[in-house]
Amino acid sequence: MKIILASSNRGKVKEFKSWMSDFEVLTYSEILKPFEIEENGKSFKENAIIKAKTIYEKLPGNIILADDSGISVDVLGGIPGIYSARFAGKDASDKDNLFKLINELKKRNIKKTKAYYTAAIALATPYGIYTTHGFMYGDVISEMRGNNGFGYDPMFIPQGFNKTLGELADSVKQGLSHRSKALSLAKVLLKTLV
Repeated sequence: MKIILASSNRGKVKEFKSWMSDFEVLTYSEILKPFEIEENGKSFKENAIIKAKTIYEKLPGNIILADDSGISVDVLGGIPGIYSARFAGKDASDKDNLFKLINELKKRNIKKTKAYYTAAIALATPYGIYTTHGFMYGDVISEMRGNNGFGYDPMFIPQGFNKTLGELADSVKQGLSHRSKALSLAKVLLKTLV
């Protein structure tokens, strides 16, 4: 079965292809000219559905998989939350977003505090729209440690670990990440649809 991803983010695409290895996985930009999808939802779930529906409208009859994910820091009122990918501005890089969050912690003299990642997966299919969620809890620190992963990984320490996701091997991260939890549920859904 062919799955079309409503994403061109290299880090996410790598994770999706690894997790969905029993499916043929393509990015929408391999089929269509890449374009901006306006994410104006008020939750991760709403944004994932917007992305999946937008690509499905252009490629009807296919199975489209979209995700919206990010990190939330309780002591900062849940920011960056759904704005994680554009926390430092519209065209910000992963590093820009990471350093902005580190600076927000430093401004408040916070060295370590509770945080969690959320991933919402939306599947747009000929049978309807389906969603799943995954969460990963832990702490953020006000420094960058490690070069693995992407996004906020170098500042996030998963619950039960003393290393950041940036320091942990991909195989370890894959077993506990918010995205892998949401994707494992999405795979169960996909198998019931075909």
